[in-house]
Amino acid sequence: MRDIENIWRLHKAGSMKKLLIFAPAWSYVGRTCSMIRHQSRQRLFSTTSVVRHENPLGLPQRGVPPQMPRRGGPIVKRGIPNVRKVLAVASGKGGVGKSTIAVNLAFSLSTLQNPITSARLRVGVLDLDIFGPSVPTLMGLQNSGEPELTEAGALRPLVNHGLPTMSMGYLLPRSADTGSTDDTPVVWRGLMVQKAVQQLLFDVDWSLGQSGGALDVLVVDMPPGTGDVPLTLGQLVKVDGAVIVSTPQNVALADVQKGIAMLRKVSVPITGLVLNSSHYLCPTCSSSPSSPHAQPQYLFGPPDRFRATASRLDIPILAELPLVPGVSAAGDRGVPYGLVEKRKREAEDGRGSEEWVGAMASVAERVWQSLKGETSP
Repeated sequence: MRDIENIWRLHKAGSMKKLLIFAPAWSYVGRTCSMIRHQSRQRLFSTTSVVRHENPLGLPQRGVPPQMPRRGGPIVKRGIPNVRKVLAVASGKGGVGKSTIAVNLAFSLSTLQNPITSARLRVGVLDLDIFGPSVPTLMGLQNSGEPELTEAGALRPLVNHGLPTMSMGYLLPRSADTGSTDDTPVVWRGLMVQKAVQQLLFDVDWSLGQSGGALDVLVVDMPPGTGDVPLTLGQLVKVDGAVIVSTPQNVALADVQKGIAMLRKVSVPITGLVLNSSHYLCPTCSSSPSSPHAQPQYLFGPPDRFRATASRLDIPILAELPLVPGVSAAGDRGVPYGLVEKRKREAEDGRGSEEWVGAMASVAERVWQSLKGETSP
């Protein structure tokens, strides 16, 4: 008991590097704390109601956090510190490739030139999928360890491929048996999720410690659905645009429409739609125009329903991306597809490779024009 009291006193004094709160249903009630040791690191697990609900990531207090709207009226949305433009990548449906699109879109945006500085755009990726974060794997950072804290108590983003990133996946405790976070669930109710999202939005140092080092664009990878996370983002943050990802099936399009309606209710502008896995181009089939295998194969159905939905909702179609096996394989290796050697891409994925990379570059260009307030061609 004395050890528990000492741990609690250290935490109250701000001496702990970081507190991660994990509140499963079977945890003890009250201020019962336990220490879990892994590779000489210490984590404090607490079920104290005040700390659990107000500071789920256990970060040092950094002023008054933004509050959710009450009956008195909505609060004024604010920008994310050191971020000029915020772009959400969303879909009402899970499993449509949204995280893969988000990471590859961020990389394509980072290849564009800032017209003011003539330097490449500074682009970051924020993973707001609290329960199923994918960005650590897609960016090859799943074994990178915990983020450091700045002197002010903000989280430092982890960087790979020139893209700074932040994700709940970096903050989870690792299994003592496997050393991985793959089997570490986040078992939180809505209020905990809302507070964690607020901390990921406003307590990350996107300047990377550089004076005036703001990001030009922060790509926010949203979770599926229309629940706490997208509502918290839409109500607290000035979001400059949203790219909606779908696949051709009706079951995906139905949920996508719900997601679009929710974003519009919280005044998030919809930049455009991306149809993922639209068609398949056989890399080993005859390239003769007369060959039926040379034509696109619509494995998940034709894009007619998707196009009709976009027309009815008056949303531009940014791209119809082919199904390319190499995109998935590169993601599993933690590499954006555009970084895979061109000869390797073309040898393994054929015409689909060139079409996919070109379409993603076009999406990035149109998104950047929209974020700048210019009209896309």
